[in-house]
Amino acid sequence: MRLAYHVMSSPMGLLFLACTERGLRHLDFMDRKSLKRMIKDRSTRLEDPEWVPSLIDLQDVVQQMDDYLCGLRKSFDVKLDLIGSEFQLSVWKALLDVPYGETRTYGGIAKTIGQPRSARAVGLANNQNSVAIIIPCHRVIGANGKLTGYGGGIQRKRWLLKHEERFASTEPSERELLAAADNRVSSRRTR
Repeated sequence: MRLAYHVMSSPMGLLFLACTERGLRHLDFMDRKSLKRMIKDRSTRLEDPEWVPSLIDLQDVVQQMDDYLCGLRKSFDVKLDLIGSEFQLSVWKALLDVPYGETRTYGGIAKTIGQPRSARAVGLANNQNSVAIIIPCHRVIGANGKLTGYGGGIQRKRWLLKHEERFASTEPSERELLAAADNRVSSRRTR
């Protein structure tokens, strides 16, 4: 199996992205892990994976992430190649329906998928989400309204929610759109 990977910077630290020919498989926070360790940890359940560095394969994802981080994008149009149990896949699908700038509770997601007593299992499925931000598990909070558990750390969850709150009710101005386009053009020249 061929997996293309790329590392991009973000205001929350380095992000590891990897895709198969079917779609995005990983978007993870690297923290202090080396690239070698990130690849090794994601290879354990794969048979003969071929890891290939490739910005070209992930260029659309990187561009959409850049736009999101600049407040210019509120939803993603990315093909996904998710691996998980039927329950996990149903949770992740429900998370994709949580609007930008809004939150849901673990119990609310459990009700949405037709398993109202599964709030803890929803939390475990969130923890196993291999495509952070795009599958917005950061938008799930505790029943008491508090930020609880996030694989990327509570500080990142707080940052993502504040970022979305800041841009939720605004449309990007023409100047912001032009600046983002200029940024993409200049970043392509330096690659």
